[in-house]
Amino acid sequence: MRGRAAEFDVIVVGAGPAGIFAALEVAACSAGRVLMLEKGVDLPSRLAGVGTRVTGWGGAGAFSDGKLNLSPDVGGNLGRHLSQEELAALIDSVDSRYVEFGAPNKTFGGDSPALSQLQAVAACLGFNLIPTRLRHLGTERCPLVLARMRDALGDRVEVRFGAAVARIDVRDGVVEGVTDSEGTAYRAPYIVIAVGRDGAGWLSAEAQHLGLPTEVSPVDVGVRVEVPGAILAPLTDQLYEAKLLYTSHTFNDKVRTFCMCPYGEVILEAYDGVTTVNGHSYTDRRTANTNFAVLVSTAFTEPFRQPVAYGRSVARLPNLRGGLFLVLGLAEWRGGRGSPPAGRRNGVVAPPLTVATPGDLSFALPYRYLTDILEMLEAMDRLTPGICDPSTLLYGVEVKFYSLSVRVSPWMECAVRNLFTVGDGAGVSRGLIQSSASGVLAGREIAHRLAGRAGRRRESGFLDLDAAYYIT
Repeated sequence: MRGRAAEFDVIVVGAGPAGIFAALEVAACSAGRVLMLEKGVDLPSRLAGVGTRVTGWGGAGAFSDGKLNLSPDVGGNLGRHLSQEELAALIDSVDSRYVEFGAPNKTFGGDSPALSQLQAVAACLGFNLIPTRLRHLGTERCPLVLARMRDALGDRVEVRFGAAVARIDVRDGVVEGVTDSEGTAYRAPYIVIAVGRDGAGWLSAEAQHLGLPTEVSPVDVGVRVEVPGAILAPLTDQLYEAKLLYTSHTFNDKVRTFCMCPYGEVILEAYDGVTTVNGHSYTDRRTANTNFAVLVSTAFTEPFRQPVAYGRSVARLPNLRGGLFLVLGLAEWRGGRGSPPAGRRNGVVAPPLTVATPGDLSFALPYRYLTDILEMLEAMDRLTPGICDPSTLLYGVEVKFYSLSVRVSPWMECAVRNLFTVGDGAGVSRGLIQSSASGVLAGREIAHRLAGRAGRRRESGFLDLDAAYYIT
């Protein structure tokens, strides 16, 4: 194929949730020829241990515990473009597709007297407990759901694996196609870039090269905390994942809990040569412990406009120790000692992740982050006593890589005509549901144009919210 461009109607770059839902939408609404390009491998190969945990069919979500946050207030920035009612309707639509593909019917959270009481107590302690509704797939169910999505595309969408896109090709402000790392050109009038967090750095570089307007996203840096499951049961029994927001007193920083995994496991997470920490939970089996992240969100201003590069530099510090990442008991951290807890088994929490290297996290995290995290944990200890027990384990570093957010229209089109950027890699989402929803928005608009109707544009830059087309 070298030297001759392959012609398609739509090209989707990336086979994570955003790319999958964009392809599903186009395939369902048009007869256009659709190609998906994915630099990783197909799902069976991933499950057999081939490739990485963050690329391939399903993206990083294939090995997550599949939390579907169904509340418009969390999981992304689509609320900038849609009203609460429109976004809620879109989320419900996407959620119904997940259920169709095998997600469990049970949901957690929602309004209740017990939740209102928890919110009141949390508020007295300086927390904002965000009420959310959540559906939990479970780590073991994610591959099943993703395999059914793959089957649903059938022969309507061609998927090519091992195809790393190197360049977006644009002429006179209109996208023409993409070129992969082998020099093969693919041409289509509509391109969807859905490269996920692993591709955030590449997309940032392409955005700069193409002169796309962008916004600097905050970088989230912190640790993963592991405690006995019973300590957080008052929260997790009600909400499954409790989202607590806190403002530190020392630096006035925003600190939050993230990815709470009731009775789950701490796991490795690798992005482009950097190993960090994450967590997941299963549907059908439980451990004795619950883990969650405490992340500090820092907004970047000039001259710091490279949050991905900054996050990677912090994440690499524990890797320099020679291990994969560091684990430290809270007692050692607060006491300023780096004595290893990994060989210690007399505490309440025994770390199941034996590959973690014992070490002092204060050598890896800036003082500002350390201070904010300890403040947060001490406040949480008043909400759920036991968080600050000496046996509590801290794993680090956990970093969430968010790129420069590409400025997009309400249907995810960027400043280049017919080029759509969706999902976490573009900075429009931070979770499975809104990532998938952004793909739906792009897919619907592309199908609309393929059907011969003009692209929906208004001088205000907002879509026509009265059109049911966008929210069915």
